[in-house]
Amino acid sequence: MAYLKLHREKLRHNYDFLKKRFDQRDIQWGIVTKLFCGNKQMLKEVIDLGIYEIHDSRISNLKAAKEISDKIQTVYIKPPPKKIIEDIIRWADVSFDSDISTIRMLSDEAVRQNKVHKIIIMIEMGDLREGVVRDDLIDFYEQVFNLPNINVTGLGTNLNCLYGVMPNTDKLIQLTLYKQIIELKFNKKIPWISGGTSVTVPLLLRHEIPSGINHFRVGEALYFGLDLFTNKTIEGMEDSVMELYAQIIELHEKPLVPSGELGLNPQGTRMEIDESLYGKTSHRAILDIGYLDIDPKYLMPVNDDIEIVDASSDMLVVNVGDNTRNYEVGDFVRFRLKYMGALGIMNSAYIDKVVE
Repeated sequence: MAYLKLHREKLRHNYDFLKKRFDQRDIQWGIVTKLFCGNKQMLKEVIDLGIYEIHDSRISNLKAAKEISDKIQTVYIKPPPKKIIEDIIRWADVSFDSDISTIRMLSDEAVRQNKVHKIIIMIEMGDLREGVVRDDLIDFYEQVFNLPNINVTGLGTNLNCLYGVMPNTDKLIQLTLYKQIIELKFNKKIPWISGGTSVTVPLLLRHEIPSGINHFRVGEALYFGLDLFTNKTIEGMEDSVMELYAQIIELHEKPLVPSGELGLNPQGTRMEIDESLYGKTSHRAILDIGYLDIDPKYLMPVNDDIEIVDASSDMLVVNVGDNTRNYEVGDFVRFRLKYMGALGIMNSAYIDKVVE
């Protein structure tokens, strides 16, 4: 057995920490909930914080959020697939867009559903994921702003999402300048400059965010308190909002080195033997979780006597040294999680999720 626990009070603490900083700068923000994979219990905890806006990359998750609260503003945070345009208009109040043909389809469907759909035009600022090429932005906007039932509510960008290009003041100033150019040329008001994500939070805390950046969407910083520039916990935030508990299903003292001819393991790698470990032993525990649920590299043991060895599809092997903590079969070992690890756990139907 293994389960993931969300600590309600730690989540509230991080939310209040961020809200205070955003309020001080008059910045609107939404919470990115794709980590929860549509789990309604977790979504409700986030909505109950008092946030007005939920961001997600799966339309089914935005539908789940609307079913919890029809007052929440839902934002679809990737270019919409054309096959689900009807659902985008039905369940997403806002979408991130970078393709003119898709936006025309959104317009047509919004007319059919008698809704006004807001869009944020995403601009390519160096990380080479989604976004309109900057030189094409004026022509792109000119094709969009008069489409019926479409309201261009913002310009945005994503950084650090593919190649790891980090945000900086210069890039964010460039983003604000595009807003000014469009507003002057077309005599249109664009309310949001959505240049802030979790990776941008450290710039906010260092007062390095240009005044024109007035919208953030935050997930990782809220759930893990992580400064993505330093890979350390932001001072004053909690780093264990979500934790994994995995049960010990076997515990024996065993050699540190395998015996027999070595071939490729199920992950397709061949183990290299550290000859200095011959003749040495350790208490070795097997935990009821494996690659099916999470890649071990995303696990961080809370106790420093736990050493992760590796995993198979559904079992994780750890060394506990001399077992000075007197672990027994049936005990739970606690882990903090990296973002991608928590995502895998939330997407696993085999791991229970609890809130406490």
